Amino acid sequence: MNSSSIAKPMDTNPPGFSIGPYQFSNRLVLAPMAGVTDRPFRQLCRSLGAGMTVSEMVSSKPELRKTRKSLLRLDHQGEPGPIIVQIAGADPDIMADAARYNVEQGAQIIDINMGCPAKKVCKVEAGSALMKNEKKVAEILAAVVNSVSVPVTLKTRTGWSREHKNVGQIAKIAEDCGIQALTVHGRTREDKYNGAAEYDLIRTLKQQLTIPLIANGDIDSAKKAQTVIDITGADAIMVGRAAQNKPWIFRHINYYLKTGVELDEPDLKIRKGWLLQHLQNLYEFYGEFQGLRIARKHINWQLGEEKNYQRNFKRLMMTTETSTEQTGLIEQLFDQLHDSHFDTAC
Repeated sequence: MNSSSIAKPMDTNPPGFSIGPYQFSNRLVLAPMAGVTDRPFRQLCRSLGAGMTVSEMVSSKPELRKTRKSLLRLDHQGEPGPIIVQIAGADPDIMADAARYNVEQGAQIIDINMGCPAKKVCKVEAGSALMKNEKKVAEILAAVVNSVSVPVTLKTRTGWSREHKNVGQIAKIAEDCGIQALTVHGRTREDKYNGAAEYDLIRTLKQQLTIPLIANGDIDSAKKAQTVIDITGADAIMVGRAAQNKPWIFRHINYYLKTGVELDEPDLKIRKGWLLQHLQNLYEFYGEFQGLRIARKHINWQLGEEKNYQRNFKRLMMTTETSTEQTGLIEQLFDQLHDSHFDTAC
């Protein structure tokens, strides 16, 4: 712990929030990220303090439901509820059908994606491209809400472009259609991930809404999490890219929100244990061939800034062909990191 921090009263931050009948243990949400937040990563982040996780975005198209990618994205075996599935698409009827299908498969909350800035998503008028057409937004939201008996939530941005910031209108439509929680990434689609998130705009939305609001964008530390809550008044906060590098960020934020004290970074032995367990879960989930290849990006995210990794291990890590080789390299790397950290400390 960083003893220089000053603790604050425990009751300044309510422990959790709710969506419909579901009460979450805290105010921390792992952002749905395609190619990142698969079941092993969701489980890792839950174990490290995330109170709520959401599936990777899945297409609403029925012809894609039985593909290997979709089946893996919709695998929630062993996860604690509520199970939240995020769907994407541009047709109200197809989106409603996708919501029904996923509820039949066990989804307890349906989340609608209107925030993805990816070109391949926006070119079919899905994701954040929907914000250009408020009439269609209303049609999709009403169709999905009326098709299922579970809560429906919405994730969006502040608008399509800097000249077209209409999240206020979208939020009003969402509330009128029966959406039960709104997540706002504080940037436009045009911004993608550039520039600073607009927390003041999120605060204005919070003052207008009666449904829970989740603030998203640039939350990369415990102190930043507290700042975003203070500025926006949001019911919860969503962490995305920072969790790729430090999945233990949820643990640190939780502790800081409760005590006002910053935790030190976890030591190398603990980090190695978390990473090796995550790799094992990836091998079991995807099979060894695909699992070790998917593991490479997680290794890069968590260890890419370490000089020893860049100098001696990255090339080897990208060419390993067995899980035994991969985990063996991790063991060697952490031994070297331990020795170099020890030498520095001495």
